[in-house]
Amino acid sequence: MEIFGVDIGGSGIKGAPVDLGRGDLAQPRHKVLTPQPATPDDVAGCVKEVVDHFGWSGPVGVTFPGVVTSGVTRTAANVDKGWIDTDAARLLGDRLGGLPVTVLNDADAAGIAEMTFGAGRGRTGTVIMLTFGTGIGSAVFVNGHLVPNTELGHVELHGHDAEKHASSKAKEDEDLSWSQWAHRVQTYLAHIEMLFSPELFIIGGGVSRKSEKFLPLVEGIRAEMVPAQLQNNAGIVGAAMAAAGRV
Repeated sequence: MEIFGVDIGGSGIKGAPVDLGRGDLAQPRHKVLTPQPATPDDVAGCVKEVVDHFGWSGPVGVTFPGVVTSGVTRTAANVDKGWIDTDAARLLGDRLGGLPVTVLNDADAAGIAEMTFGAGRGRTGTVIMLTFGTGIGSAVFVNGHLVPNTELGHVELHGHDAEKHASSKAKEDEDLSWSQWAHRVQTYLAHIEMLFSPELFIIGGGVSRKSEKFLPLVEGIRAEMVPAQLQNNAGIVGAAMAAAGRV
């Protein structure tokens, strides 16, 4: 069974049909740059471009980098503030010509995919998926059940949102070495561990492709730490799972 998934990020919007039997992309993904400013109307146009690239005409799952409740986007940390309280499911459905659209938090989608097909498969207890990108997304699972919209990238660290200090964007913006950035990630993980005491951290986002450059440098964390197996496709897969009602 194939369902379409779209992952809206702060820098790129990517999507592809997903084979839900394998938990992998059925075709190579298509990606466009996130418009600046990332207004609802402009982003909806980009989502349409990605979906139209494949000539898709079925259900579509879409991730969003913020809190989503019943298809409505409630926060907008790394996109235009016009998204706040927007009925994103309706907006995107209308733009896609009436296709059924399911919208959920981006890290929740990535976590759902990893818990089903990837690094969290079969794991019980408390598992926290963290996606390092433009910001830091989070997905918390207790015995396989998602606690939605946790937004742990916005916990306070050194007087600021943690993602301003430890996201991969912060690494790029401040030209940090892998060692310098790993120390920031370590500080952040230690704080989250103090709050939640998870058995497992799954480290995702685009930077997970280079986990060998920084994860071995993170010290003093009691929980097991592993890179996301689906890497940066996890959001697309999780979005498709949500659209298929498998969440």
